[in-house]
Amino acid sequence: MSGISKRYPGVVALNDVSLTVMPGEVVALLGENGAGKSTMMKILGGVVQPDSGVVTIGGTPAKPASPAAASKLGIAFVHQELSVLDNLDVAGNINLGREPSKLGMLDVPAMHAIASKATKRVGLDIHPTTPLSNLPIAHRQLIEIARALAQDAKILILDEPTSSLTPTETATLLDLIRELKSQGVAIVYITHRLGEVTAVADRAVVLRDGHNAGELAKTELTHDRMVATMVGRNISGDNSYVPRTPGEVILDVKDLTTLRHPMGKASFTLRAGEIVGMAGLVGAGRTELAEALFGITPAVTGTISLSGIPLSITSAQVAIANRLYLVPEDRRHHGLVVSLSIRENISLPDLANMQSGGLVNRAKEARVTQERANALTVKAPSVEMAAANLSGGNQQKVVLARWLALSPKVMIFDEPTRGIDVGAKDEIYKLIRALAADDVAVLVISSDMEEVLRISDRVLVLRNGEVTGSIPRCDATEESILRLAVHHD
Repeated sequence: MSGISKRYPGVVALNDVSLTVMPGEVVALLGENGAGKSTMMKILGGVVQPDSGVVTIGGTPAKPASPAAASKLGIAFVHQELSVLDNLDVAGNINLGREPSKLGMLDVPAMHAIASKATKRVGLDIHPTTPLSNLPIAHRQLIEIARALAQDAKILILDEPTSSLTPTETATLLDLIRELKSQGVAIVYITHRLGEVTAVADRAVVLRDGHNAGELAKTELTHDRMVATMVGRNISGDNSYVPRTPGEVILDVKDLTTLRHPMGKASFTLRAGEIVGMAGLVGAGRTELAEALFGITPAVTGTISLSGIPLSITSAQVAIANRLYLVPEDRRHHGLVVSLSIRENISLPDLANMQSGGLVNRAKEARVTQERANALTVKAPSVEMAAANLSGGNQQKVVLARWLALSPKVMIFDEPTRGIDVGAKDEIYKLIRALAADDVAVLVISSDMEEVLRISDRVLVLRNGEVTGSIPRCDATEESILRLAVHHD
């Protein structure tokens, strides 16, 4: 890819950017959110067209006009935001667009055989007829990767492929990447987990603000060198911990069960000014618990009390009215209305305060939402930009901006930094600490063990919908957490 440029209204996404990848090479494409990484790969994958520049594949100029055209050129793309289809089963997703046929009909046995082979390659033991809607997001991520592998691609683009995976699943994927590399596949690997870059990349190309910012050889792939090249400034890497004395119990949950885990009873408390991490293996029920607390899927049994008052959270509206807010795991599908603007997304739950004479005061709405966006440093030319056109990190900031001005009492973060760069992570951690300093009770659900240990005052461990332990910060280690996550002593 040589001299690639792409402009959107008010935004230069890429400006004369170049990237070369050889067969059997893993090149990490690094940069902060909004640096242009995903746009660059969408051009290679035929999703968008460049304004200028040349793409050459195998020595031949190419211009993938669509994802289907890119696929015919041997390019497979695993997107950061999942593109699998919930209304199809596993086999339907893996064979989508390449369905084998026999006598003009779908060859279902062949589809199942292809799906079984692909899922086993990513370490997933699942039947091809399983509806995708029944799978947790981590398994959907693996299905997306399996679909790309089923193409026998010459060029594989992986955009944040491990953002929802457990350490075990991540290790399986990294081993698979090494296997593909040995088979001569060219791999572009986009991630904000820099340890993975060190583990599998042969070199790294770094983008910053839509420009080439530098290239790092294998021997230069250290954490500090990568961060410095990515952000062009020092990141505090603030691992300091300031002990706080939590206040009164704000949220008291007793014997709560969910549809996913009707036999697992979760009991725990959150106190004012306390940051509580929640860990557990994939499928432990963490997201289902968060959704029950927010009223998306009301709890089957159990009680929820807020500041000592029993509360029946039958809908998200009830939770919002009681200042209990959720930043969901899948921000694009559940946290935003991506077809709406930044302004409309931020003001959505607060329209009552934006009214004048029974109508929304657009001038006030624009002013207030611009202030909220500025406070979280959302990178966009204006609040009128569609949320769909923002990078993952900036989409997350829009979700956060929506709630922070509504004086939260309880704030639940489900995978708050999934797919977010090191600079934005640092900002979000500071934001979480600032909420606790304002006596908000904070629950942080994360599959990133380092994140849980870094941010939490104490750690709750969930297994099959049941809280199997509460570990104070001083005793929290990966070993102590995993012991409770795997079995109940």
